Amino acid sequence: MQNVFVYIELEGTKVQEVSQELLTKGRKLADELGVQLHAVVAGTDIKGKVESQILPYGVDKLFVFDGEGLFPYTSKPHTDILVNLFKREQPQICLMGATVIGRDLGPRVSSSLTSGLTADCTQLEIGDYEDKRAGKVYKNLLYQIRPAFGGNIVATIVNPDHRPQMATVRSGVMKAQVLAPDYKGEAVYENVADFVPAEDYVVKVIERHVEAAKHNLKGAPIVIAGGYGVGSKENFDLLFDLARLLHGEVGASRAAVDAGFCDHDRQIGQTGVTVHPKVYIACGISGQIQHIAGMQDSKIIISVNSDPDAPINRIADYVITGTVEEVVPKLIKYYKQNSK
Repeated sequence: MQNVFVYIELEGTKVQEVSQELLTKGRKLADELGVQLHAVVAGTDIKGKVESQILPYGVDKLFVFDGEGLFPYTSKPHTDILVNLFKREQPQICLMGATVIGRDLGPRVSSSLTSGLTADCTQLEIGDYEDKRAGKVYKNLLYQIRPAFGGNIVATIVNPDHRPQMATVRSGVMKAQVLAPDYKGEAVYENVADFVPAEDYVVKVIERHVEAAKHNLKGAPIVIAGGYGVGSKENFDLLFDLARLLHGEVGASRAAVDAGFCDHDRQIGQTGVTVHPKVYIACGISGQIQHIAGMQDSKIIISVNSDPDAPINRIADYVITGTVEEVVPKLIKYYKQNSK
């Protein structure tokens, strides 16, 4: 009882990367709390096909729900699976991806169980909380950390009294890491009918379209990102030229995307993707908290900005003061000269 749970997302029989990232984080939280890590997965014809993608991440017990109508995802069956399972198992923490599925499922489950839910967390930690007005001290709560109030502050949110403490985390925020290829976890195959009434299957997915990503921004070792300070869509072409030369990818801040300088699927930050490249070159990016949340774990950060006091310069390893039009062509020129 009082274990850590992770909800596993599937595409067919393939476990999604965000779920494996959360399993890695869940394992660390469970170790800190001295409890077990459990996971729950639901799909169609998945028995014997998903266990090897989940258990090696340190899962002590995997609850498998295999039945017709559980894939593609629809709200009611998956909600009832989690609600009824959690009523039985009484977890203290539940983690799920801040994806289309997680953003639909999380609020339904938390509402049914009258528990708290914090969306789009960027950090998860264990800590204590003192309620001075009530004169209570709560031990080992989940600190759910995320930017708030338009990114002007970083809020630490706790849920002292209601369980499970629920949080969603976007893909790329955590890092997936196999604990042991032969980790001795247990798979429990539940009877779906005991959890899901027949009327839950009233919604049927007639047709689905899944498109592959046009780029590999999240996995790129080098990212050249542009902000509103780039100035125009044409100037973004300079970033693409540099990215091709360095075998990297181009990203953008929300301000640049909103201005029409770059496509939305390249947006980095709290409302975009999270990246962890070896080198991050920020061009004309001021460095608001929302953007920092999506790239702060980059190994080397290079800032190109005409404002020497830009907030992003505080976290940059190297700062180049100048406009994108001045600096980027020189970067391209000198790289070509010195890479032969």
